[in-house]
Amino acid sequence: MTIRKILTEPNKILRQVSKTVEFVGKEEQRLMDDMLETMYHANGIGLAAIQIGIPKRIIVLDISKNKEKKNPMYFVNPVINSKDSESSTYEEGCLSVPNYFAEVDRPKKCKIQYLDYNGKKQILETDGLLATCIQHEMDHLEGILFIDYLSKLKKTMIVKKLSKQKEKPDRIIV
Repeated sequence: MTIRKILTEPNKILRQVSKTVEFVGKEEQRLMDDMLETMYHANGIGLAAIQIGIPKRIIVLDISKNKEKKNPMYFVNPVINSKDSESSTYEEGCLSVPNYFAEVDRPKKCKIQYLDYNGKKQILETDGLLATCIQHEMDHLEGILFIDYLSKLKKTMIVKKLSKQKEKPDRIIV
């Protein structure tokens, strides 16, 4: 498994709509393994393939809080079949928007259809943190970031700060 570089905002690739996966084979499984390793390395709970520069409709999640007992989940071509009319609010962050957090309202429950790690069709009814996390990651597949739910002013401030951070060199210059 390989730890990949996570793209950060602003980056045009993050705004691309991801493409449908035609077949779940060894290449896609290797990608999911790398994504999971990358996510764990960055202390995240979810990662979409587009966040590592690959525009495929694949996400990985692990919302377990226990480092020893991991519970990885794999979603290929996820589609939300239904959403609850009731919403819940969670403070969200994102590996592609490092060090920024904001409260976002999303449907409290959702039912999704997807292919699993082995390409088998699955249906999952979710609520709470898992529902929020799935919806957050599925937004990535459409080129949407959680900061897009914020006011224009807040979003602009965050993107400006992230742009300035990118301009700084990664090393000390003597």
